[in-house]
Amino acid sequence: METRLQPLLEAIAAEVPRFRIVPKDRAWTQRLIHRLLWVLSLGGQRGYLGRYVTTLGATVYVPPDFDEWSEVDRVIVLHHEWVHLRQFRRYTYLGMALLYLLPLLPVGLAWGRAWLEREAYAATVRATLRLRGEAAVPALRQEILRRFTGPDYLWMWPFPRAVSRWLDRTLDAARQSSDHRGDVTDGDAHG
Repeated sequence: METRLQPLLEAIAAEVPRFRIVPKDRAWTQRLIHRLLWVLSLGGQRGYLGRYVTTLGATVYVPPDFDEWSEVDRVIVLHHEWVHLRQFRRYTYLGMALLYLLPLLPVGLAWGRAWLEREAYAATVRATLRLRGEAAVPALRQEILRRFTGPDYLWMWPFPRAVSRWLDRTLDAARQSSDHRGDVTDGDAHG
């Protein structure tokens, strides 16, 4: 059944030898982050453990029901996380922490976090177009806009028009890239 997922997992593992997937609720660090995000977001971020996937180093932390997600949903999310795995290799753990948490502010205006997430969400856009087609674009666009400007990422880039312009450029580039085929993590992800 899983015709796309297994080759993707093998490709990631070949590139990231220590790659592993761990349920978030089994990691004390993820439970702690969940509590911290709930406090920092004034209760706005409640789904960290149960809805979101997080990459730290070579580990991808997933919600407890991740294995029940559709194959397409898991493939799309893993393309996004593959970008983060590459970022950790490129910038190191310390570099990623500094980029993700500091410039400019950890809450409300996080340029570093937005920059890293733009690269990963560009892979999400490419994978979604390739696997779900144009019909999925409006909902995806709204979801990404909500995440960038809302409590999910602690209001990392609270400028909806700027995020919309970036999304438009990213979608245009994805539509032009080889008919949405090939490695969806390649290409200009920064828009």
